[in-house]
Amino acid sequence: MHQQIFVNLPIENMARSQAFFRALGYSFNPDFTNDQGACLVTGDNLFVMLLVKDFYQTFTAKAIADARATSEVLVCFSCDSRDAVDTLVDKAVAAGATEPRPAQDLGFMYSRSFDDLDGHTWEYVHMVDASKALG
Repeated sequence: MHQQIFVNLPIENMARSQAFFRALGYSFNPDFTNDQGACLVTGDNLFVMLLVKDFYQTFTAKAIADARATSEVLVCFSCDSRDAVDTLVDKAVAAGATEPRPAQDLGFMYSRSFDDLDGHTWEYVHMVDASKALG
């Protein structure tokens, strides 16, 4: 049905946000990146548009949520392994993110999350193949 997804997030500081996500190993599409918005490439056809708050405000008449005080969205990505989850969250914390809760291991799913420099929550999960989990 849909071919791509673009999640739009308001940010305070473009240079700081780009440096943070580059420290995690992500890249940006230069064709859709400038001083007002940056197209963070998170996977095949998966993008997060980091938009400076003044520019973000041009897309909505609603107030912009303070992600440090309220939850406006939870961005969740699947990973190939528990190690990949741990690596990404550890890199984020080393780059200045905070970890809002301990890792969760539910047997069939392992997850960790971080709050980025603007307070947005990013969650990473590894799901065990259901056929293997049932044994």
